[in-house]
Amino acid sequence: MKRVSNVTVRKRLIFALSAGLVVFLVMIVRLGFVQLVMGNEITSKAEDSWSRNIPFEAKRGEILDRNGVPLATNISAPSVLVVPRQISDPAETAAKLADVLGMDGKKAYDLVTKNESSVRINPEGRKMSNELAAQVRDLNLDGVYIAEDNKRHYPFGQYLSHVLGFAGIDNQGLTGLEAFYDDQLSGEKGYVSFYSTAKGTRMPNIADEYTAPVNGQHLKLTVDTRIQTIIERELDIAEATYNPDGMIAIAMDPNTGEILGMSSRPDFDPERFREVPPEIYNQNKPIWSQYEPGSTFKIITLAAALEEGIVDLDHDTFHDPGYIEVAGRKVRCWKKGGHGSQTYLEVVQNSCNPGFVALGEKLGKETLFSYIDHFGFGSKTGIDLQGEGTGILFDLDAVGPLELATTSFGQGVSVTPIQQVAAVSAAINGGKLYQPYLALEWLDPETGEVISRTTPTLKQNVISEETSAEIRRALEHVVAKGSGRGAYVDGYRIGGKTGTAQKAKDGRYLENNHIVSFIGFAPADNPQLVVYVAVDNPKEVMQFGGVVAAPIVGNIMEDGLRALGVEKREDQIEKELVWPDEPLVETPDLIGLTMKEINQAYYDLKLEVSGDGKEVVVQSPEPGVRVKAGSTIRIYLDDKPE
Repeated sequence: MKRVSNVTVRKRLIFALSAGLVVFLVMIVRLGFVQLVMGNEITSKAEDSWSRNIPFEAKRGEILDRNGVPLATNISAPSVLVVPRQISDPAETAAKLADVLGMDGKKAYDLVTKNESSVRINPEGRKMSNELAAQVRDLNLDGVYIAEDNKRHYPFGQYLSHVLGFAGIDNQGLTGLEAFYDDQLSGEKGYVSFYSTAKGTRMPNIADEYTAPVNGQHLKLTVDTRIQTIIERELDIAEATYNPDGMIAIAMDPNTGEILGMSSRPDFDPERFREVPPEIYNQNKPIWSQYEPGSTFKIITLAAALEEGIVDLDHDTFHDPGYIEVAGRKVRCWKKGGHGSQTYLEVVQNSCNPGFVALGEKLGKETLFSYIDHFGFGSKTGIDLQGEGTGILFDLDAVGPLELATTSFGQGVSVTPIQQVAAVSAAINGGKLYQPYLALEWLDPETGEVISRTTPTLKQNVISEETSAEIRRALEHVVAKGSGRGAYVDGYRIGGKTGTAQKAKDGRYLENNHIVSFIGFAPADNPQLVVYVAVDNPKEVMQFGGVVAAPIVGNIMEDGLRALGVEKREDQIEKELVWPDEPLVETPDLIGLTMKEINQAYYDLKLEVSGDGKEVVVQSPEPGVRVKAGSTIRIYLDDKPE
């Protein structure tokens, strides 16, 4: 038998000990790595396998007008959530839930026995009233939870509906600003987490964990509810009066691009959007509609002609026999027989088509279409809303004499309302083309502090200050002496332009079916407000922009300028009266007069008298206010104190 030496035994022992030590050190290192480096990750995975989360919806950021008036808010609307593995008697639980929620019993049973960690009762238990949620809570059913939830609320109903848009059942923005700014408005969900065994029963003596939701940011708009309310009122009146196929209105600050108001008809209630066809809530007409602008487009031709120095409004003249020949065809004026000899200021006042054709011919197609492009037509304005149209222009290579002629007075091209508002604002604000926008500020939902603010975006300068001043002067004459007299407001210097465009279908113009429009601005020497109104196919009325749309803009301007704090002045062009215009008279000072003295004066006004005294102590309107002849003055009679 071979004997092993002590040295060999010692070596083997040392080797075994060393190997064991190495293995031990590896285990220690591995254990340390698992505990110190991977500990949080492994713990998290274990907790994930044990935990069950009941979600809490974040509150969507509110949408406010520029003065802080809430336009879109949130109201509490709890939801039912069940954890099937915690339900000991599914049949009884399903029956009780079905009874309270008014749902099918089989559907309830299928949901409470579903092989999932948690299940929502949808739609019967989704976004419920607080009263119904209390009834479910009072059932005290194992595995049935009330998850705190909320839904979108629009306190003004149909007001500003296409601009605001709406949010769906999961509080996701679907249209309008709700969709465009969904990421900032939506926030992040929170949770209540509890721990359960593999069978789904809750682990005892382990506290629930609450992760608070992160609410969405508040959005303050450029919209002014004072202006918006006036717009909504006027569109409601026009809708009842003319029964049109549709209407749009836009109000904008021409010096910044801030949208002060925007509306269209037909409209809808954002909280009840399912009750109207998708083509109503999906079509935000002020930015989506594309149609021939008609004579409002003449402002661009005028701007190009003035900037290029090819016309002097006061000294250059044009004779209009009622038509102008272009490429062997007669392009007619809207006035049969024409306007005769006119200065070009009168050509603008009268909205004379042949006169503008002549300007287009002098400019040439390259120059005119260059200005059309610079004013933003044929491309999106970049307003912060989805679905904006670009309009349709002639390809320059396809423009012949006739296409040049019709383009010069707004026929044969298609534009969007928002393009027109942005372009005309540039024409009258000194030549600066701004990008229209609606988002003014983002606010912290907890503190109300401003997170960020949008500043006006100047896209380019399109004409000079001098040209812009001439355009303002010409368009003020349009309102005082020309086709836009319906927009005249005593005390406010308003400029503007009418538009009457035929609608086309299948390549042919429709008979007695027009889009009539008016775009106005004020004060004419320092514009603060631009308003555009278009009415689609008004019924039982002469379809002219000056007849239908101009008075609507005049009403919006009068009340809107007053709301903005713009004071009336006396330095305006006197309105040229035509039938059936009524002359204006100043209200006399009746304070201190007796009824006998008033009657002897034979004022061309009516009186509404109250009070039992002998002398007038209060009158409305105040002395010196210009009103239509035959208007009513309210007076209050009282006796002088002894």
